[in-house]
Amino acid sequence: MKVFDAHCHLQDPRVWHMAPKLIESALQSGVVKFAVNGTHEKDWHLVKQMSDDYPCTIPNFGLHPWFVADRSPNWFQVLRQFFEAAPSAAVGEIGLDKGSHGRNIDFNDQIEVFQKQLELAKELNRPASIHCVRAFGDLLQILKEAGPFPAGVILHSYLGSAEMVPQFVEVGAYFSFSGFLMSMKGQKAKKMLKAVPFPRILLETDAPDALPKNPAFVIDDDARSVSRDDAGSSESTSLTESLNHPGNIHAVLNYVASLLDMSPEDLAELSCKNALRLFSYEGSKLDKV
Repeated sequence: MKVFDAHCHLQDPRVWHMAPKLIESALQSGVVKFAVNGTHEKDWHLVKQMSDDYPCTIPNFGLHPWFVADRSPNWFQVLRQFFEAAPSAAVGEIGLDKGSHGRNIDFNDQIEVFQKQLELAKELNRPASIHCVRAFGDLLQILKEAGPFPAGVILHSYLGSAEMVPQFVEVGAYFSFSGFLMSMKGQKAKKMLKAVPFPRILLETDAPDALPKNPAFVIDDDARSVSRDDAGSSESTSLTESLNHPGNIHAVLNYVASLLDMSPEDLAELSCKNALRLFSYEGSKLDKV
């Protein structure tokens, strides 16, 4: 059963040193591709290095709203240079945040940075992976004004309402689901999932964040990835259980499939096909296959 991780952060400093092991074990579990998203100027080179080292990773470069205040005066020029150096890249992670973290960052600044990166995605004809927390109304307005987006936009770890889904679909949105979906009430999550057209469903881990309930993989202190069945109790193995492993996309797959009344096999095939189509833009790693 093949699965495509449509959004993760394997360049994150918490797991960077573990990346070879994480990727190897996730590949063995059936994950075929990883869309690795940069978040700020200081990690874009790591995303590029990972893309150079691992054909299974798809690089994404973007300035995340949490890091807007820390941007350099020439951040956008630097961003363009990374797309020139890694022409197979998509755009991400970009977005808007009015949550507990984002509310400390000037929202007008967030909008300005977000709009510039949306324009770049349209110019390059690349999909853009979007972070949105408590700002879905603002996001929809901006996407309507700037769109449509033929190359697609990904609403990563989507936790918005079912009612907004059709409007986002109109501007070219795909909806990606992670372990964070398990924090939503089951009936609300089911209603929202049922509103998403099948061709727009994606799955992701957002690793090393968004640890799902009942994960199949855990990460231990020695950077070994082991299945939970082999690990025994957390007390005896000193596991770093707050970190998510990309192999845990299978837990997300099973949960979303149960809410959609689908078999995991059918959802894996559907979501993988959607991701392969989305990331097969001209010049991408998938376009060259």
